[in-house]
Amino acid sequence: MAEAALLQLQLVNLDRKSPLRDQIYQLVRTLIIIGQLRPGQSVNEIEIAEQLGVSRTPVREAVKRLSDEGLINVYAQTGTFVAGISRDALEEAYVIRNALEVESVRRAAAKIRKEHLEELEDIIGQHQTAIGRKRYTDAIRLDDQFHRTIAEINNLSMLWRAVDISKAQMDRGRYLALPRPGSGETTIAQHQAILAALAARDGDRAMEAMRVHLDTSLRNTLSLIGDILEPAER
Repeated sequence: MAEAALLQLQLVNLDRKSPLRDQIYQLVRTLIIIGQLRPGQSVNEIEIAEQLGVSRTPVREAVKRLSDEGLINVYAQTGTFVAGISRDALEEAYVIRNALEVESVRRAAAKIRKEHLEELEDIIGQHQTAIGRKRYTDAIRLDDQFHRTIAEINNLSMLWRAVDISKAQMDRGRYLALPRPGSGETTIAQHQAILAALAARDGDRAMEAMRVHLDTSLRNTLSLIGDILEPAER
């Protein structure tokens, strides 16, 4: 593993009362998504276990889960490596996310209450502040929080979990592409359009605003990191 990523693991205090495999999975997944572990870098299960002070078993279980999600490639003869980012994976993530989030926002338009609107407004305000201060990691977190909150209005926690898993490849692209002048402002404007449609309880308008937003996200990601993408399969 990269030295900086290993150093981060040294600073982690695991909760021994909670499943270790879940915590290790989240730790390594985050390092991959934010680019601390980049495509092609080795993932050494023994090193991870030593740095965290755990046995290899929960690390192996976490790596298996990340492999199932397409974030890690395990080769029997050569080792374990961070997966590349492919155009096919990005487009598949978009298809899944579009289907789930467009339905999520449609349902939210019928259920939204004043406190939900205020919460979404607050998130947008914090997002704007993060962009203005060039705190791009916070901006991405708040972007996700906006979308997750819409799902939670409908009590659809599993829907957001499915979105979160599928969009991991797109998130990797977002972090690798930062910063890009103007992209944050575009996201804010599109979130405000979604919020306005929700405030009007206009499901059709909310669905279209979400489609436009997700289309823009995919298009920007493809254009910004096109030179490092693995080619699409034909």
